Amino acid sequence: MAQKKPFIYGLTLDENKQPLEGVLVFYEAGGVKVQTTSDRTGFYKLELPLMQEVTVWFSHVSFDLLFAEVKKMHYGESLEFDFAFKQKVYVLKGVDIVKDNEEGRRRAEGAIQIPPEVIKDIPGLNPGVENILKLSLGVNASNEMSTQYSVRGGNYDENLVYVNDVEIYRPFLVRSGQQEGLSFTNTNMVKNVDFYAGGFQSRFGDKMSSVLDIKYRKPQAFGAAFDASFLGGSLTLENVSKNKKWSGIIGGRYRNNSLLVNSQQTETNYKPIFVDLQTSVTYQANSRLSFNFLGNISQNNYDYQPLYRQTNFGTISDPIALQIFYQGQEKDRYRTYFGATTADYLVSDNFRLKFIGSLYHTQEQEHFDILAQYALGDVDTNIGSETFGDIQFARAVGSQLNHGRNDLDALIANAEVKGYHNIKKGHIEWGAKYTREDFRDRLVEWEVIDSAGFSIRPPVIDYVPNDQPYTPYTGPLVPYQSVRATNFVVINRLSGYGQFSRRFDLGKARLLFNAGLRVHQWQVNGASEPGKSQVVVSPRAQLALRPGWENTDVVFRLSGGRYSQPPFYRELRDSLGMVRPNVKAQNSYHVVLGSDYSFMMKNRPYKFVAEAYYKSMDNINTYTLENVRIRYRADNNAVAYAYGLDMRLNGEIVPGTESWVTFGYMKTEENYNNKGYIARPTDQRLKFAVLFQDYVPNMPNLRVYLNMMYNTGLPGGSPSYADVYKYQSRLNDYRRADVGFSYVFADAKIRPKGGWMAKMKELSLGLEIFNMFNNQNAITNTWVRDVYTKQQYGIPNYLTSRVFSIKLAAKI
Repeated sequence: MAQKKPFIYGLTLDENKQPLEGVLVFYEAGGVKVQTTSDRTGFYKLELPLMQEVTVWFSHVSFDLLFAEVKKMHYGESLEFDFAFKQKVYVLKGVDIVKDNEEGRRRAEGAIQIPPEVIKDIPGLNPGVENILKLSLGVNASNEMSTQYSVRGGNYDENLVYVNDVEIYRPFLVRSGQQEGLSFTNTNMVKNVDFYAGGFQSRFGDKMSSVLDIKYRKPQAFGAAFDASFLGGSLTLENVSKNKKWSGIIGGRYRNNSLLVNSQQTETNYKPIFVDLQTSVTYQANSRLSFNFLGNISQNNYDYQPLYRQTNFGTISDPIALQIFYQGQEKDRYRTYFGATTADYLVSDNFRLKFIGSLYHTQEQEHFDILAQYALGDVDTNIGSETFGDIQFARAVGSQLNHGRNDLDALIANAEVKGYHNIKKGHIEWGAKYTREDFRDRLVEWEVIDSAGFSIRPPVIDYVPNDQPYTPYTGPLVPYQSVRATNFVVINRLSGYGQFSRRFDLGKARLLFNAGLRVHQWQVNGASEPGKSQVVVSPRAQLALRPGWENTDVVFRLSGGRYSQPPFYRELRDSLGMVRPNVKAQNSYHVVLGSDYSFMMKNRPYKFVAEAYYKSMDNINTYTLENVRIRYRADNNAVAYAYGLDMRLNGEIVPGTESWVTFGYMKTEENYNNKGYIARPTDQRLKFAVLFQDYVPNMPNLRVYLNMMYNTGLPGGSPSYADVYKYQSRLNDYRRADVGFSYVFADAKIRPKGGWMAKMKELSLGLEIFNMFNNQNAITNTWVRDVYTKQQYGIPNYLTSRVFSIKLAAKI
């Protein structure tokens, strides 16, 4: 009886743990290629050569290449290898999985991967990628109504976002989180999410802080996903053609923040309508050429009519209240249209070209006229009184009128080509990009403050004597604040990069090296003064070492370089709305030292990641931050620094679920015009975040998801006109916990037998509690003057209180 040859067999699954048909499994030995493919159940079996080490490759058109180095095997031996095309560490006896294209690359580059299923499950007022990102290394955010975030001392304008290698832009005029509505990323379309908190490679663009790199998935069959809650809903459909050449996914979303705004301290008539439609269509012309179209249409209508507000503060012995009665309204419109086409051409087995063309058009309007009449005074604390809780004695009365007519129309066009070359144990990548940005902007804002019958003059202009009512005042009457500007600006940019990666085998150790260079040229035209052509060069490098210690899986990383950020339109506009065309690029010099340690504890996988960093910055364009609105000085007259330590432990604290704990310490300061170092607006010293998933052991259908965060207070809350070198305060610490309870009828682990639910891939019904402990978190202060003592009071503007919602999610 002939002896059987050794063989490898197993199941191939997609990222949703569904059987994947058509996976090519092959190896080459003696110049002969031996191959097989997985069947409709995902099963494959491949005979191996006797007593010979081979590399077995797993290839599928919709996923990145994976290979396994299989050790020598005798007659009759077999190796079972079940896997999903998903970035996880596989450790099997007799097989060493080397994932240079995926897991190995991510660990070497310091990328933080966020699983799509975690993004969908974890509760948050803005569910999606940014909701989970705020719990990650180096990321700070203290406004649950906003999807914007700062990274290691940077601001909201210093973060790159890519979807399918296409750069994504945000609206420009948004002033508060409740105006934002929906972020660009549609969670139901996501395949992979990688986040880089610093020290990233040259292939990413010219920003100083971070990169969020998102890939949308390519459908393999028909599918549909639906979810609905008190805050909105979404519907996603996907399908492929019969010949598998065409595939597409389309998603529509609706968002209504009325529930959130009604939980704030201001009574309002609030009518928000946030909707978007997004699609990704792929055409596989042949095995070497494919095309993709990514499109998005978004409309955010924000109608806001405040009515009444009362905020109590002070102490138990001296309670004070601010009462405000409003008239007027705000009408904002944000309409964006985005389209991008990419062509991916495999020139040869080792050379690939990618062409990208994109167009982004935004039309934004902020129109408001709001009169606020206020009274500040002592509170009636007599429980039996009919006026209990109302103001009994007014220390100050006055009114405040805010007017705005802000309009912006922007058109941004990009054309880009990228090249990828594989060489022995190495990789070369390059790219060139042209960008044209056309902005048409009108900014008209003014504020008038009347206190006890007297118009308050601007605090920042030259002092004019005012001794009313004893001496008549003859100076001009001017608004408390006034900004008027009209700008028509065109910015042309040329940028390019090149980088080289190489792997070195040092015995059992492995060293990965990457070095690259970026060049960026730009010129601003159409401003009040001529713009000069400017050029910046940004060298960057990374080193990653895997020591190869026995029974220890650890990677050490060292990365750094120069990260220059040429000014975007908002950075060119000063506090008076005028465009300064010769603003220089801000520079940040990164040094990041990190480690990535994977280990088993109680037979469960865990990973501990730690990174220490230092950033030295020059040509800094200082700014003020109010809610999420940034206003720059546009003068490059500051230097700054940031340093800190970030740590994260993640793993299966509860078997079968992933949880993590994140801790961060960060300090950042700036020195403006050599006045000395003071805290930057994003100087948030301590961060502690927890993401926890659990289920009832005897009832695995019942699950709980916890999202908890603590951040120390940001510098802020000072009057907008205050000199920060004379007066700088901090907001209170930010504390928040969101929890979700979900009953799962069907998912990858729970499969109903029979009935209509047997067709469902996922079905769940849950209760979400936002701000579970009802913490009062402030985002800014409203400043009111006591006309008797001349003292000013900072009254906190609180964010959302406790909110309940019900969520239904289904997928077929």
